[in-house]
Amino acid sequence: MKIIPVACLQDNYAYLIVDESTKSAAAVDPVEPEKVLAAAGEVGARVDFVLTTHHHWDHAGGNEKLTQLVPGIKVYGGSLDNVKGCTDQVENGTKLSLGKDIGILCLHTPCHTKGHISYYATSKEEEDPAVFTGDTLFIAGCGRFFEGTAEQMYQSLCVTLGSLPKPTRVYCGHEYTAKNLKFILTIEPENEKVKQKLEWAEKQWEANQPTVPSTIGEEFEINTFMRVDLPEIQAKFGAKSPVEALGEVRKTKDNWKG
Repeated sequence: MKIIPVACLQDNYAYLIVDESTKSAAAVDPVEPEKVLAAAGEVGARVDFVLTTHHHWDHAGGNEKLTQLVPGIKVYGGSLDNVKGCTDQVENGTKLSLGKDIGILCLHTPCHTKGHISYYATSKEEEDPAVFTGDTLFIAGCGRFFEGTAEQMYQSLCVTLGSLPKPTRVYCGHEYTAKNLKFILTIEPENEKVKQKLEWAEKQWEANQPTVPSTIGEEFEINTFMRVDLPEIQAKFGAKSPVEALGEVRKTKDNWKG
């Protein structure tokens, strides 16, 4: 399973998931279709279907153009999201296959949008799985609660995504990593792993290199939004539950001027 990040727009990521034995590929959120098809061409792969995480234009906005460029292509999107260009709706638990070796499990991760889907990809080869989290989980962050509640985001982040194997690679929808980590340090100034990750992320940024992927295990160490089960994080906000703490962290981030 080869995963190719394709930088799009100002700070978005589209992705190609390539089954190397058949050269069959899936495109995740191909907002700039020509760029994504060119990236597939460079590795001799063909894009057989599209996986859309959610309906926002900077993720779904390339779908209709892609269906013109690749006639008959399937475009998957969440059944509760009004995804542009969607030909096939998916639900929590829908299973797809790519080429010979890759399975894709659709996970409903609502809050940023009510029908947001994260795509969990596993390979028959001996390699770590990957999850494409759109705007639900970012490296050291999470999406704004546009269409949902703190309770839903807690379920999406800490339960649905948090129960994936710790080595699962996380490929998110935007390059927000350095900014997110700077915010985390305002909440957890004592967190050494966050300081190290920020130093690394800034070097990546200067070298024009992506900061994806992280892993689910790493997010539990550096991402306050996924650490709200810890009593010491709840105590920082005087919160009495993980959900209340998550709501407070989000509110603080929304008002942060960093």
